[in-house]
Amino acid sequence: MAYFAVSGRQTVEISSFDVEVKVNGKTISVYTRINSPAGNSIWSDTSIADILTLKPIYRSSNNSDKQYHIKYGTAIEGDYHDKRSNKNSQIRDKNKGDFFDSFIYPYLLGALPLTSGYKVILPVYEYKPEAKSMISNTRITEVKSSMYRSEITGEHAVWQVSVFEEGTNVKYEYYIDKESRKLWKVEILASNGKQYLLVDKELDYNPFTAIFDKDQTYKMVSAGSGTISGQIYARDNQNSLKGIAILNINKKQYAQQGTTVILIPYTDYFKEWVSLNEKLRKKGRAVPISKEAAECIKITSVYDNDGNFEFTNLMPGEYYLFTEFGYTHTASRTEVVGYTDIYINGFFQGSTANTEVYKYNTNVKAAVKKIVTIKKEGDKVTVKLKKTL
Repeated sequence: MAYFAVSGRQTVEISSFDVEVKVNGKTISVYTRINSPAGNSIWSDTSIADILTLKPIYRSSNNSDKQYHIKYGTAIEGDYHDKRSNKNSQIRDKNKGDFFDSFIYPYLLGALPLTSGYKVILPVYEYKPEAKSMISNTRITEVKSSMYRSEITGEHAVWQVSVFEEGTNVKYEYYIDKESRKLWKVEILASNGKQYLLVDKELDYNPFTAIFDKDQTYKMVSAGSGTISGQIYARDNQNSLKGIAILNINKKQYAQQGTTVILIPYTDYFKEWVSLNEKLRKKGRAVPISKEAAECIKITSVYDNDGNFEFTNLMPGEYYLFTEFGYTHTASRTEVVGYTDIYINGFFQGSTANTEVYKYNTNVKAAVKKIVTIKKEGDKVTVKLKKTL
């Protein structure tokens, strides 16, 4: 999850928050790590509980301020190191009553019988050297239906769970998927008034059925002797036949030098990626690809004023070419400037409109795509990427 600081309408990413949950026949273990933007771990926690009763078994934490380890048995025992004062202390506490570890309960909210109006009080244990009592109440104050919108997977029906921790005076809003119980987002209001936000970045999202083969795909764009070259231009249409330009009348407008051209090895994986993005584009969404897949996409630029480009070292196979470039489109409008009355033998027969046609230029963008095939090793394929209005 991404960790943001919130100020008004602005959010600034301050770290990433990684969560790993492991379950076996006896225990549930939650491991979390907060990483700095540089990728360094600045806070790590471990919490282990009984799988049936959820009673805490073990807890550890390590950050810039403190480090401690706690074992929950017939008694609560452990050690605590204050890094600021460089002081060590022993943890000795009675294990009385039922409670959750303060760290693990947020990851158990999805297991509760959530429904609109649901409320519950959860006793939690949080060790603080200066505190008189380590057990305080965490209250689920409200549960209601809401929606969470992901830029990747769209809208999800969620339970919005409002939580107040009496021990820390911190308020939370958890957004939990109604079907999968996935935790999408957490809004945090700290006791000092500062606001924070945790958002699932969906790094594990994979909508593809085709398997991506990095080695073979990269060879397609690096280990061959074939080439694809061509020319990019637009031909403005000023006649009445839409989509058909009149040869030698509508002048070619070449893509400018430096215009980017993209070549994608058109494997089953990339075919699926292109198809998914074309479907989702209407909804304002896109499917990202992995870093490894992106490394197999070749990019070049138009190298002269005649819209020419070239790709080399290509193996036999299909390739998807795409480019966008700007050009000038000439449009026209007709305006009535007056009327002429028609008389025959002195009798009025009607009027005809007097019109003038005004032409004007607009700057537009053309997006052109084309699938090209290299049939055998060493083939040199020439194409034209053209746009006609």
